[in-house]
Formats: sequence, structure tokens, C-alpha cells
Amino acid sequence: MYSNDLKQQALSFLRSALNHPTADFRSGQWEAINELIQYRSRLLVIQRTGWGKSLVYFLATRLLRDQNFGPTILISPLLALMRNQIAAAKRINVKAATINSSNTEDWETVKNQLLSGQIDILLISPERLANDEFRDKVLLPISSRVGLFVVDEAHCISDWGHDFRPDYRRIVRILQALPSNIPVLATTATANNRVIRDIQTQLGTNLRILKGTLTRKSLQLQNINIPSSAGRLAWLAEILPLLEGSGIIYTLTVRDAEIVANWLKTQNIIAKSYYSEIKERETLEDQLLKNEIKVLVATTALGMGFDKPDLGFVIHYQRPGSVVHYYQQVGRAGRAVEQAYGILLSGEEDEEITNYFIETAFPLLIHTQQVLNSLNQADGLSVPQLEQQLNLAKGKIEKVLKLLSLESPAPVVKINTKWYATPIIYQPDTQKIEQLKQIRYSEQQQMRNYMSSQQCLMKFLAETLNDTNPQPCGKCAVCLGYPIVAATYSPEREKQAIQFLRRSDLKIEPRKQWPPQAFSVYRFSGKIPTTLQAEEGRALCLWGDAGWGQLVKQGKYRDNQFNDDLVQGMISMIQRLHPQPLPTWVTCVPSLNRPELVPNFAQRLAHQLNIPFIPVVGKVKQNQPQKRMNNSYQQAHNLDGVFAIDTSKIMAGSVFLVDDFVDSRWTFTVIAALLRNSGSVRVFPLALALNSLSSNL
Repeated sequence: MYSNDLKQQALSFLRSALNHPTADFRSGQWEAINELIQYRSRLLVIQRTGWGKSLVYFLATRLLRDQNFGPTILISPLLALMRNQIAAAKRINVKAATINSSNTEDWETVKNQLLSGQIDILLISPERLANDEFRDKVLLPISSRVGLFVVDEAHCISDWGHDFRPDYRRIVRILQALPSNIPVLATTATANNRVIRDIQTQLGTNLRILKGTLTRKSLQLQNINIPSSAGRLAWLAEILPLLEGSGIIYTLTVRDAEIVANWLKTQNIIAKSYYSEIKERETLEDQLLKNEIKVLVATTALGMGFDKPDLGFVIHYQRPGSVVHYYQQVGRAGRAVEQAYGILLSGEEDEEITNYFIETAFPLLIHTQQVLNSLNQADGLSVPQLEQQLNLAKGKIEKVLKLLSLESPAPVVKINTKWYATPIIYQPDTQKIEQLKQIRYSEQQQMRNYMSSQQCLMKFLAETLNDTNPQPCGKCAVCLGYPIVAATYSPEREKQAIQFLRRSDLKIEPRKQWPPQAFSVYRFSGKIPTTLQAEEGRALCLWGDAGWGQLVKQGKYRDNQFNDDLVQGMISMIQRLHPQPLPTWVTCVPSLNRPELVPNFAQRLAHQLNIPFIPVVGKVKQNQPQKRMNNSYQQAHNLDGVFAIDTSKIMAGSVFLVDDFVDSRWTFTVIAALLRNSGSVRVFPLALALNSLSSNL
């Protein structure tokens, strides 16, 4: 039983937090708070997005603090997206603070306030738990008086969850070190039965589960298959002006977020792109919250934690990899409006992108062994030193080291900037990794089934997520028997979209630092002087995309010659680049394997530009294909001593340096330095295609 006075006090706090004098608890909210306050339970709350999970831990914190318990520790990957929740907490006099990489100047103040009892709830990311100083100087001194321990987005704990994050493993160890009577709250909107069982295993069999319905009654769902990206762009341009309110368009890649937003702007639709690398994310979120923009075109960076109750629609430009991902994202819409739309588009590139994510989620066993072998043969190595020894991408090396460091006991340990092997013999769980990959592929198949489902779409999602009582919604396109929004678009608009895509070239940013010890022949080292740097260049398209990509692919592998249309496309791109000073000649990157392909294209380009083509770059020794080189050091080192410049043919002025593909940019960087060292004023790299899926993500 619980005290009615306590519930009334909590209700008063709720109304203050929401700034709503007649608000009431949603079904399950008070029950969750009471479990934590009265029974000091370990509790897993699974409720749909927008239900109010953050209110549970903020209200419980207020009530516990009033009973003289210590501060709440909240582990969340969403610190940047919790401004609304923190503002609500402030209204009930709950002082929240955070220690993260963006507020290093505040760390000492926050630590002192926490230790002196002036902070009610400390918000930290799971990565913070890896910091020895944080554990020793912040967490350990308050461990005996923590009032509540909260794990937000708890599905991240589970290896089987759609969004497993290795650093979440540290949470279980922290909990084991805290007093056993501390109440624990884990929250998520997306945990099926398999994930629930794994969370129970990690947080304890005494974990109580409070699970609500996943159905969102205001949301109307529809699926539309439009294979070509030009078709989807045309559809968006015609349908968005007909939809009320503002919304989100989700894309699988950063490149697509930028393309969709830029296209919509040309169609007089106020749109902005949003992804993790953008600095003004907070400004963009506020603009969407205030309905100052029609649509935010976002990657998954705008996911868990973003709350706009009146969001009118969520459209997926591509098919996500799992039902869980889709439910979580489409659930941003329709929280406080009577009608909202969830439209899933599907394109021809969906499979390739999702497969890439699946195959790169876990390091290959051979990569893990290579890292361990290098560490066992050395007295400590930094990541850059490992890059020199191993032909592995930096990200893959870092992923291997992180996963190894989270093993218990760990076969590696980091001291300062170097990693060391420990005496532990590592036995990888290859069976589990393979099981996880197969689950991801089965989730992908579920999304294919959802796209073609002839049963209620909302019920399909709820059943897949193991909802206890899924019912037909009566509102989706399947239930109604007709489209909610038109699935067609005009051929004229599609032609406009194709032309737009053919003008959506990509920047080739100049590199500015040589990898240490990569160039024993050329003797390049340190910062690249501006006098040797390439200028900002351009690539005409992404390999295989809907603008020029298919034509580039045909020229490379079918025709053995690039079409004249590509020459005209590159001339238009040069006009958009507007290089200064304007180059007076053209040269190209040589190849011993296909010696005529690129020079032929470069010669025709030069002819159309009415300037000479002079092949001054020679390849003086064979090397490994650059596509086999997997990190910056190896890519650069693979080019050492490979090229030579015929200085007798060098022309005065600036030059266009042409290649068919660009990936790491090191070929352009090295040749540009050699050209400039031989007298070229400026070197402008031009490529037909950016040849990297990872750079598009």
C-alpha cells in the first residue's frame, strides 16, 4: 500500500512540472513511482515514446530527496536531447547537472556541488563510466548515499537490443558495487521479450516489469514502395505541402539527409538537415519545436529523447533495419494531436545500407586477433601506432579495443594513451556474434514483411514488439482499404528531381596533416604546408546514385569509357565550383591497370574547356589498390614513391587534377603536393564519383 498523502504530493509536483494545473498521472506512472519510493524496487518500465518515463524518475527524485535520501544517478545516451525534461525538473525544484565532454569547464563545480549535496540528479553518459577519475573522485565518494539509480534507454544494455552500446556493460559492474537496497529504474520504449530476458539477466531476476501498450491511437500508417530516389524526392515535394503541421523525414545516411533537405528548399519547402556532426543541432530542434520549419530531415541522431507532442508526421525516406527502429522513430508523431501520419517509403538502396550496418557492427575475429598479436609483441601501443602496424581502419581498431576492454577479465588495458595486453587469454564468443548477426538479418526480413503487410500495420508493429494485447487500429491504409495519402507523383517533378541530383556534387576537402612516418621516400611529415595542399575539389556523384552514379558505373565496368554526358556534367560542376585562379590546363591520376580510361576522359574534358591536357603524372612503381588500404597511415604509405612528375611538361598556372574515383583523398593529396612542389600554382581535384558507402553515412 502507499500513502494517499504521498500520491497527492506527487500529483502536485506533476502538475508543476508540466505547468498544467489539472494534469493527472498516466496509467502506470504513479505505480512506477510508488514501487521505487515505497518498496525500493528494481523496476523496468517499458512504455511507448511520449508516455512520460522521464517524469517517473524526476518525481521519484523529488520525493526521495524530501525524505533525505541522496542524489539520483541517471545514465543516458541522450544528454543533448534532455533540455525539455530538465526544464520540467527545475519547475519542481529538482536541480539537475551533467558531466560530459561538452562542459569540461564545469566539472569541478559540479563535482563539489554533488559532494556537498546541492545537486539532486546527476546526468551522465555511459561512456563517462569508463573514466577512472570520474569513478574514483565522483562516483565512489557518493556511492553509499545514492538515492536512486536510473538507466535510461535500457535496451542499450542488452546485446540483443537494436541499439546495443558496449559502454552500457559498465553499468552492471557499477550496480554491483552499490548498496543492494538502492532502488533502480530502467526505462525504454523498445524492448521485446528477448531483450527483456537479457536485461533481467544483467540487472537481476528480482527486476519487476511494468509494461504498457505500444499502440498510438492517433497515428495513421501507410507504406509506399518507390525504388528510385528521384521518385521519392518528387513524391515528397508534392505531398508535404498537403500535410498539416511540421514533421520529421528520416534518412539512413548523412548524404541523403542533406540531399533531401536541399531538394525541398528548391521546392519552396522550409527544410533543414540534421545529423550528429552538425553543430547547431539545438537551434534546429528549437526551430522544429516552434514550427518555424516545415520539416527536419534527420538521421537517427534525432531519435531517442526528442519530444514534440504536436508533431504532425514522420516520413521515412528509406526503410530502417528493424521494426524496433521504425517504431521508435515513427512514434515521435501523434503524441498530443488527434491525427498524425507515419509514412514509410522504401527504395532500391535500403538493403545495401542496412547490410553494411549489420556486417560492420562487430569486428571480425581476425581483426581482433591482429590487434592482440600486436599488443602482445610490444610494450604498449597507441592507436596511431597500431594503425602503422595493421591494415585496419582506425574505427575498427578502436571498436576492437573497446570491446576487449569491456570483457571481464579484460585481455587489454589502457594506461594514458597506450594500450597493453594483459595475461588474460581471450576466447571470443563467435557463436553469439553469429546469432546477433542472424537476428539483425531476421529483423531486416520483418521490415520487408511489414512493407508488404496485408494486416493492420499498427498491429503488425505491436505483435513484433511482443505487445500483450495488440488490436487492429482501424486507421492505417490496410485497415481502411485505401491510401491515406497519394502514392503517386508527376513525371515532370521526377525529371526536376533527376536534374537536381545531377547538380548535387560532393566536396573533396583537402587533407592538412601527413600521417607520421608514412613517407620515407617523399619525406613528407607533419602539417601539410598551404603551399603544398590541394584546393577544395568536387566529386560529381556518389558511386551508383540516382543522379550520375549509374552512368559512371556503366562507363567503368561495361563500356570501358565514360559517356560524353559525364563530361558535360563535370563542366557544369566546375562552373558551380568557380575555381580561382581558373586553371589553365588539365592533368590526371595515372593507372597501370587501365591506362586509357581516365586520360581519355580528362582529354575530352580539357577539349571542352578549351585548355590543354598534359599527362605529367607518371606511375613509377606498382602498389596495392588503394581500396585495400583501410586506415589513413596505410593509405598514405601505400603511395610513397609511387608517382613522379615530368617537370619538363609542367605548365604555368593552376591545374585540374582528374580521377574517376575518390575515397581516402590521399592520392589527390600526394599528387597535389608533388605538382605544387614542381611549380603548379593551385591544384583542383575533380572526380567522377565518391567511392565509399561509409563516407555517405
